Amino acid sequence: MSRRPLKRHVQQALPFKQRGGKRKGAGRPKNGFRASERHTKRPALSPRSPTHVILRVEKEVGSLRRRDAYHAFRRALKTAYQRKYFRVVHVSLQREHIHLVIEAANERALARGMQGLQIAAARYLNAAISRERRRRRTGRVFVDRYHVRILRTPRETRNVINYVLNNWRHHSEDRGLDTMFWEVDWFSSGPTFAGWREARPELPAGYQPLATSSPETWLLAVGWKQGGAISMHAIPARDCYEG
Repeated sequence: MSRRPLKRHVQQALPFKQRGGKRKGAGRPKNGFRASERHTKRPALSPRSPTHVILRVEKEVGSLRRRDAYHAFRRALKTAYQRKYFRVVHVSLQREHIHLVIEAANERALARGMQGLQIAAARYLNAAISRERRRRRTGRVFVDRYHVRILRTPRETRNVINYVLNNWRHHSEDRGLDTMFWEVDWFSSGPTFAGWREARPELPAGYQPLATSSPETWLLAVGWKQGGAISMHAIPARDCYEG
């Protein structure tokens, strides 16, 4: 008994474009005007190395440089205050992002600490937005993953402290009618920073500083001082951050 020859299957071209593949425009789409943070494994983190973390918020949240958003994030920071394995040492709130300088025992402690901080911040920020707009908001607050950079040298650490605490000048926030006479950024941990070259201004009556922890790593406690005190009037540039 003879067998029928097998029919050769030919893949027909589809009349529409498919997603994926190695070509221009393929893959995960960009989130807004910035590319999403790569979903790769975080690098190993030593307890001797602090990190610079950047958190970005959804546009619907609005500017973080307003009183109710400041107090919402201040309350969230209290949940991470003086933890043994996760400490926020420096912080600054910008319009659409947050800079943090953090000490963590390892990459797992950093991930868990950031998870808890983001959950608390989202809850308090959504509550503040709901009160302001008089309608409940329960949507997402933070955009995708946070960015992490491990600090390894005294120079790099000093540059990042300067970049974080003086970031408001980098974004020209010091040129507003209300801010042009400020010496430090009151939306940061700068008012309580002890490493300024100039004398720290007195805290205004009723002002509640952000809850940050004292540094325990050598780089944040001692090492960065090898480059000298930081000026309140420095305007950090991108090359200063990368240096």
